[in-house]
Amino acid sequence: MGHYAQVREQDGLFQLLKAADASKDQSYFLHRLNQAQLSKAMFPLGKLLKSEVREIAQRNHLSTHAKKDSTGHLLHRRTPVPRIPQPLPAHHSRRDGPPEGDVLGQHVGLSFYTIGQRQGLGIGGGKDGSGEPWFVADKDMIGNRLIVVQGHDHPDLLTRHLEALDMHWISGHAPELKRNYAAKTRYRQTDATCRITALSGSNASVTFDEAQWAVTPGQSVVVYDGEICLGGGIIENR
Repeated sequence: MGHYAQVREQDGLFQLLKAADASKDQSYFLHRLNQAQLSKAMFPLGKLLKSEVREIAQRNHLSTHAKKDSTGHLLHRRTPVPRIPQPLPAHHSRRDGPPEGDVLGQHVGLSFYTIGQRQGLGIGGGKDGSGEPWFVADKDMIGNRLIVVQGHDHPDLLTRHLEALDMHWISGHAPELKRNYAAKTRYRQTDATCRITALSGSNASVTFDEAQWAVTPGQSVVVYDGEICLGGGIIENR
């Protein structure tokens, strides 16, 4: 497999490990592999830095050795942006009640926005003159409203707790409750210390030591024990 990750057999079990190149590690995307799949998988890039891969490609006269890394989103590249705007409410007090504030602008479809997004909203600074940027805090799918808040550290962008569904554990066994692990709620996020505080069937409750920014329902939360990827599931709510 051409992914930046590693596999190791230990005590009869196969472990999915982070890549040597931390900036390219893709174990986050591979957290649903099982023992049978890992037993057959090879990751030839796992111990290499991306710079070393480019050097190997250049020595073998491969034209892709200087190809720019792809960081674009497939949905945005393949799906035309609709031109029919919809109302975009200003504030959202998710913990205190319904959205509040004036309509600030228009959106072009909720699927084209992510929680924590700042660019592309077409909104300037606030009416109070603070000039702080606006961020997407939530998406009201029923009301077709994009909910935004002002300021990077607005409370509605921060959470220390999440619930996850359809958890998959690579070893076949759930990790210990209330022991310190680390988790990512998005690709390339810095590992954040956490504990699994409850398990119920394939569901899990995860609590972080520090509030996490822009945790997004529908994305994956992936749990690590050091360099070992233990598995993960789908974020239901925060």
